[in-house]
Amino acid sequence: MTLNLNAPAKINLSLDVLGRRDDGYHNLEMVMQTIGLCDNICLETRTDGQILVRCSHPQVPADEENIAYKAASLLKELSGNMHLGASITITKNIPVAAGLGGGSADAAAVLKGLNFLWGLKLSPGELARAGLQLGADVPFCLMGGTALARGIGELLTPLPPPQLFWVVLLKPREGVSTADVYKRYNPAFVRSRPNNEALIAALAAGSKDDITKAMANVLESVTFSLLPILGHLKQQALEYGAFASQMTGSGPTIFALAADSRRAAAIYNGLKNQVDFAYITTFKEVP
Repeated sequence: MTLNLNAPAKINLSLDVLGRRDDGYHNLEMVMQTIGLCDNICLETRTDGQILVRCSHPQVPADEENIAYKAASLLKELSGNMHLGASITITKNIPVAAGLGGGSADAAAVLKGLNFLWGLKLSPGELARAGLQLGADVPFCLMGGTALARGIGELLTPLPPPQLFWVVLLKPREGVSTADVYKRYNPAFVRSRPNNEALIAALAAGSKDDITKAMANVLESVTFSLLPILGHLKQQALEYGAFASQMTGSGPTIFALAADSRRAAAIYNGLKNQVDFAYITTFKEVP
C-alpha cells in the first residue's frame, strides 16, 4: 500500500528564551505557524522488515541518520512487530537547516502515515510523545496550524486560525548552527522580547499593527551578529512593503508578512537575487 503526504514547514511568529534547564535545553515560549511550503513524503509498506529512505536533496542522509528513518524505526519498535517495513521517498522543497522545521515536518508525516498504513491506531498524544524523542518541533508539526508552544516546544496550546497572510521566505546561502546560537545566547544583549499574550490577541483580531508590535525573536540578537545580511534583509523587506519581518527559529531564514499578493510579489522580486532561496506562500491551517 502507498500513501503520499505533504509535510508543511513552520515559522516562529515569536520566540522567547525563558532560561536554561538542568538537562541543557532551554525553556521557550513561542507562537508557531504552519505555512504552505511543503516537502512531499511517499510511503510504501514492506513486509520484509526493512526501512529504506530515498531523498531528492544530496545533503540529506538516506540512512539511519535521517530523521524520517528514525521516525519509522521508533514506530516499528513501539509496535513490537519487527516484520513491519517501509520505503520512504522524500522530495525536499523546504530548505535544509533553515529554521523552517523541514526535518521535523518529514518525521511527523512519517509518524502519521505509518501509523495509518501499519494499522497501529496510536492516538495523537501517543504520536506526540514519540515525536518528542525525535525533535522538539515534531509535536507541533504533528498538530500543525497555529499554537503557543512552551517547554522545549512540546507543551502546545492550539490557537484559532488567524487571518490568512502572505509569507515571503528569504534564506541566504550562509548557515548557522542551532547549538552554537543557543550557546552564544545572552539575554543581556536582547533588545526586544515578544509579548505573546498580545500577539495571540492581535492574530485573532487580524490587527497588523498590533501583530508587528508584539512579534519578536530573541535569537536574532545572536544570529544577526553572526550573519549581518539577515538584519539587512529584514529591513529591506519592510521597505518593500512587509508589515512585519523576522527571523524564524535560530535562522538563517527571514520571513516577511504581507497583507496581499501584490506586496508579497514586490518583496520577493526586490530581494530574490540577494539570497539562495526565496519563496512566496501563505499561512496554512491544520493539515
